[in-house]
Amino acid sequence: MWRQIEDRLKGDIARGTWKPGERLPTEGDLAERFGVNRHTLRRAVASLRDAGVLRVEQGRGTFVRDDMIDYAVAPRTRFSENIARLARQPGGRVVRRAVIPATTEIAQALDMRRGQKVVLIEAVNMVDGRPVSIVAHHFPQHRFKGIDAAYQETGSITRALARYGVADYLRKTTRIQARLPETGDADLLDMPRIQPILHAESINVDTGGIPVEYTVARIASHRMQIVVEF
Repeated sequence: MWRQIEDRLKGDIARGTWKPGERLPTEGDLAERFGVNRHTLRRAVASLRDAGVLRVEQGRGTFVRDDMIDYAVAPRTRFSENIARLARQPGGRVVRRAVIPATTEIAQALDMRRGQKVVLIEAVNMVDGRPVSIVAHHFPQHRFKGIDAAYQETGSITRALARYGVADYLRKTTRIQARLPETGDADLLDMPRIQPILHAESINVDTGGIPVEYTVARIASHRMQIVVEF
């Protein structure tokens, strides 16, 4: 019986009854729908989970597994270009704009003194309408004063930097760790607090090798994986 239920659930997902990332009805509702006890339903769900079709989040429910996005990190890395190349729809929204003093970490990355001002732009990146990452962009204010307004106007870091004479920029380093998200990040990424994220710190430099941007990205690891290109 549980095999039959597994096939029916798989068929529903294939037909789009539930889309990637969408939550299934409760265990009780599904058991009632199929006229079985919860133990039988759990066996079907466990099999689909093991096959990578579903994911079960304790306290939140059962979800259709998201399509994994391969995000390429190369010397020239651009979010919108990467996503468009996959025939997916990029998007995003700014959640914070500020001028802040550089911490030791930011100062080292941007080759400036601790306490000097940096422009912060923090945005949620979306793919097909679903949040995949939160990225904090840091720029030295003495060189890029007002770049947050330029980004709001153009919707592009590349076009905003071009207004300051940076025709192109390259990825110098990317450092990636796995960690648990902060509560606010988990809410913005629509994911449980107990599920790990990828924490990626990157430095971008202009064609003369001078740092122009330091980014800290918190990436939903169940929706996006990093592919390093050489």
